[in-house]
Amino acid sequence: MSRFDAILFDAGGILVLPDPTVLGPLLAYYGGDASIDAHRRAHYAAMAAKSLAGSGETVWDEYDVAYVRAVGVADDDVPTAAMVLSRTRNAHLWRWPIPESVAALRALAAADVPIGVVSNASGQIEEVLRRSGVCQTGDGDGACVRVVIDSHVVGIAKPDPAIFEPAIVHFDGAARARIAYVGDSITMDVVGARAAGLHPILLDPYGDHPEADFERIATLGELLVMVGA
Repeated sequence: MSRFDAILFDAGGILVLPDPTVLGPLLAYYGGDASIDAHRRAHYAAMAAKSLAGSGETVWDEYDVAYVRAVGVADDDVPTAAMVLSRTRNAHLWRWPIPESVAALRALAAADVPIGVVSNASGQIEEVLRRSGVCQTGDGDGACVRVVIDSHVVGIAKPDPAIFEPAIVHFDGAARARIAYVGDSITMDVVGARAAGLHPILLDPYGDHPEADFERIATLGELLVMVGA
């Protein structure tokens, strides 16, 4: 039986990542591993560091330092590499589709599971998700979702629970406790979803949060079992 009546997703870290084909060569100049696998790992290590510091949406210093360390930049080069990363990793770089997440999203849509996106973004995320073939409202190359909420567009950002209100209206009849919200940040996603009365799920593919008091999954594919798809 299905545990949830609907699922909402964050975008960054869940559906797309900062493009490793751009950041790989950028940080290789400072001795970093340019492989996609290394940069995928670096994102989640960096998000764990950001959450541990309790940093809000506008503070990414801990993220940048942890990211460059995770790809193997030597200690002496970390400050410079982190500064360069901070100047390169802009909103439009969050565009690399996570293959298994795209596959899971399409499987959920094919199973008629009500799904949507709620993201802290800069006004670009709906177009990026469509252009990258991840998802869109209506017909398109990606999975069909009911709504894509961008914090810049609605003027509210997580962890403020009010950001979820424009999305919830698209899921009539679903009790809030039976709407899952999947994110990769404790401070933004878990805290915000709990405050909104939703069920938070952290995507934690590398087990960075073993002491968590909230539900974690390693891939979005696990959601298919949760909804009986």
